[in-house]
Formats: sequence, C-alpha cells, structure tokens
Amino acid sequence: MYPNRHPGPQPGQPFKFTVAESCDRIKEEFSFLQAQYHTLKMECEKLAQEKTEMQRHYVMYYEMSYGLNVEMHKQTEIAKRLNAICAQVIPFLSQEHQQQVAAAVERAKQVTMQELNAIIGMQAQHLPHAHAPPIPLTPHPAGLQPPIPPVSSGSGFLGFPQGVFHMPQGLSALKEDKETFSISIRQR
Repeated sequence: MYPNRHPGPQPGQPFKFTVAESCDRIKEEFSFLQAQYHTLKMECEKLAQEKTEMQRHYVMYYEMSYGLNVEMHKQTEIAKRLNAICAQVIPFLSQEHQQQVAAAVERAKQVTMQELNAIIGMQAQHLPHAHAPPIPLTPHPAGLQPPIPPVSSGSGFLGFPQGVFHMPQGLSALKEDKETFSISIRQR
C-alpha cells in the first residue's frame, strides 16, 4: 500500500532502528549502567569502611606512640635523677667502694640488644593479650658495647658482695612476696 514509506537501508545510509528496538537498546544500556553503578557503589562503600578502619588504626597508633613517647621521657627523667642521686652518694663511700659503684653504674648503663630482647620476651609472656611474638630489636649501629657480666648468687646490690650493701628486712620480705606472687601467676 505505501511501499516507499519505510524503505530498507540503502548501501550508503546507516541502519535505522525502530522505536521498539531503540527502547530495547536503551533498556540494555540502562541495565548495564545500573549494574556498573551498583558495582562502583559497593566498591565505594567498601573503601569508605576501609578508610574508617584505617583512621581508627591511625588514632590508636598515634595514642600508643604518644604514650610511649611520654613514658620514654619519664624513664629518661627517672634515670637522670637516679644518676644524680648516685653522684651525690658516691663521695660518702670508701675509695674502694666508690670504684666498685662507679664500675657497676657504668655496667648498668651499657644494656645490650640481647638483654633488651630477653626483657621484651619475658614481658610479652606475661601479657594476656599478646597475639604475635615480639619483634627482636636490631643491634645498635655501634654494636661495640661490652656485655654486662652476669650477677652471681653471691653478689648483692649492684654486683657487690652481699656484705657491702644488704637489703633491709622489709625490702627482702617484699622481694620474697613478689617472687611468690609471680610463681602463683605462672601456675594459673
């Protein structure tokens, strides 16, 4: 009836879609874009959760770092004060004891990395929430510090014979209580 109204595609002309085909094509593209949007939205939510988690970790590590820094300064100040006390007390000792105390103080100042690792390892065993083994500390670049000689059972305070500096009765009782307490904790 109207043969020329919808002619087929000519060789030089592009193919023309019908309305139904165009709608189907738009639906397909919309579905594809909607799927992409959903995927990107899920990825964005996941990244937002990871960001929140990272921020929590950052705050936690910042607080730990700050606490460790404060503790380090506190321990440094304690060491300075103890050193000053030793410097004030040493002149009152006999010459022989002055030399022994000075040598003991110098030995005490030279802590090796092995000793630090051992101390950290012992502390980690006593912590109930320790999840991972402690990371061993690497030696100091100088690494030339002489090891501290072991304290024998016959030596007392600062490595002196027990007759030179003995613990008062109250302190030895406290030491025994501490040892008993630590043994009872280990048995649990």
